[in-house]
Amino acid sequence: MIVELRRYTLREGRRDELIDLFDREFIESQEDLGMAVLGQFRDRDRPDQFVWLRGFADMPSRRTALTAFYTGPVWAEHGPAANATMLDSDDVMLLREIVAVPVFDRGAAEPEAILYATVWYSADPFPDPVPTPEDTLAVLRTEYAANNFPRLPVREGEHALVWLTRAPLQGEVPAEVVKTESFRLGPTHRSTLY
Repeated sequence: MIVELRRYTLREGRRDELIDLFDREFIESQEDLGMAVLGQFRDRDRPDQFVWLRGFADMPSRRTALTAFYTGPVWAEHGPAANATMLDSDDVMLLREIVAVPVFDRGAAEPEAILYATVWYSADPFPDPVPTPEDTLAVLRTEYAANNFPRLPVREGEHALVWLTRAPLQGEVPAEVVKTESFRLGPTHRSTLY
């Protein structure tokens, strides 16, 4: 599966407004078009950050689904209100699953749950295989296909490995890692990843 890891910087005090709108209007409307809304989160350490994961079967279905959604009636009606909450929506990583993102029951996330995301960056693509610690929920790596929906920019020219875990990632960082980024995510009530 192709996965977008999307990190939005929001206007001060407007994160819950976006989450309410997103959870009400943008989950089923995207899934009806063949996308998978895999998880929506508050960044626990950055009150102006909203993070979410969206999945696609492959790159051609990504283009088809995104075109249908962003030219469709739901986005036409609710997109301006969503955009009004945002300062930046272009921090997007295009990834491919190595260990698939699990899907749990929608609406069952605990309010205090925390998911840990760790991103390793390297000067070159990461070699196989990738070790998976016991508490690993998912592992994703950079998808190198060209962005086939340029209306939504994605980060390019980097080699990333993303870990989603229930506890902070432990162990030695490999020598090829040149930068590490970590964040703690609190799932929204309707997230299927928690």
